Amino acid sequence: MPTQPNTPVSDARIVIELPRAQALVLYEFLARFSDDQKHKLEIQDQAEERVLWDMCCDLEKALGEQFRPDYAELLKKAREAVRDKDWLQD
Repeated sequence: MPTQPNTPVSDARIVIELPRAQALVLYEFLARFSDDQKHKLEIQDQAEERVLWDMCCDLEKALGEQFRPDYAELLKKAREAVRDKDWLQD
C-alpha cells in the first residue's frame, strides 16, 4: 500500500518477501558485516548501519538454519540456488 501524503515515513510499513535461499544468503551477508570489523561496507550515515543491523536481527528471528550443525552446507546450497548460473567462482 502506498504511503499517504500526510503519513510520516517512519510510520509506513512495507513487507518484503524473499525465497528462503535468498533470505539465508542475505542473513549471512548482513551478519558478516555487522560482526566482523575487517569486512567493511561503506556506511555513509549511521542510519544505514542501523537498518542493516535491524534487517539482520529480523532475518535471524525468521530463520532457524543458522543454529543448525549443518549450517555451512545449507548456506552453500542456498548460495548455489541464488547465484547466477553463469557466474564463475574463483
